Parts: sequence; structure tokens; C-alpha cells
Amino acid sequence: MVSDGVVATVVLASVTLSFPCFVYGAYYIIETEPVTWDVLLHHLKFVVTGLVLTTVPMVTWMMPRLPDQLGGVSAVHAYLGLQAYALLAFGGTGIVRIFRAKKEHDLYNDYDEDLLLDEIGGETMDHWRSRLRIGVFGYVIFWMLAYVVGLARYVLRYAV
Repeated sequence: MVSDGVVATVVLASVTLSFPCFVYGAYYIIETEPVTWDVLLHHLKFVVTGLVLTTVPMVTWMMPRLPDQLGGVSAVHAYLGLQAYALLAFGGTGIVRIFRAKKEHDLYNDYDEDLLLDEIGGETMDHWRSRLRIGVFGYVIFWMLAYVVGLARYVLRYAV
């Protein structure tokens, strides 16, 4: 059987590798204009890879062990991680509306520079775009906080 320390090291490596995926995905979607279907898919490849690298260890290793360890630093780590995913879900509600509006006007395939996103989405599009920004930035902030706390837990538990 594999020791907890080995599994924790693999989990730490996986979660650490997710961050560059998030950074590159964000950089790519921000710097690439216009956002066509190919650009969106390229962006999503990296973001989804980052989410898988973070979520799979959380669901398969961290969450099952949480009830036995809940308290102190582990509770803070779990709380911060939960907030990150809550904000990701919050931002996801904006993504759905933005995607739907752009798809209805075929802006992923036939981009029109003169057509503004606020015009096609009605008066609520600015609201959905704000939700997306809040969700993404909130996810990243809470993800980084949870990562630092998790790293501290790893060092205190397995590296000392």
C-alpha cells in the first residue's frame, strides 16, 4: 500500500501543475481577439485541464479524508476551497448567458466587430459579464489562498 506522504506529494504536484494551466488559459482568452470558436476551445482545453488537476485529487483523496481531520488548519483549507468552487459556480452562470448570446448571433464563427456583446445580450448582459469576472477572479483568489494553506499543511504534516 502507498503511504499518505506519497499520495500527498502526488496531490501537491497535481494541484501545483493546475496553476500554469489556469494562467495560460486566462492569458490566451484575454490576449486573443476576436474570440472565435477555435480560440474558445483552445482556452477551455487549458482551463478544464487545470480544473481536472485540482478537482480529481480533491474529490478522490482530500474530501474522503476530511471528516477524520476536520479542525484547525484543515477546516480553513476546506473552507477556502469550498469558497473557490462556489465562486466558480457563480461565474459559470454568467458564462452560460454570454455563450448563449454569442452562439445565437453566430459570433463564434462569423465575428462582427461592429456588434457589441452588450447589444446582443440585452440590458442584462453587463450583469452576466460582471458575474463572470467576479466568479473567475474570486475562484483564483480563493484557490491561491487554499493552495497556500494546503501547502503549509503538507509541509507541517509530511515534510517535517
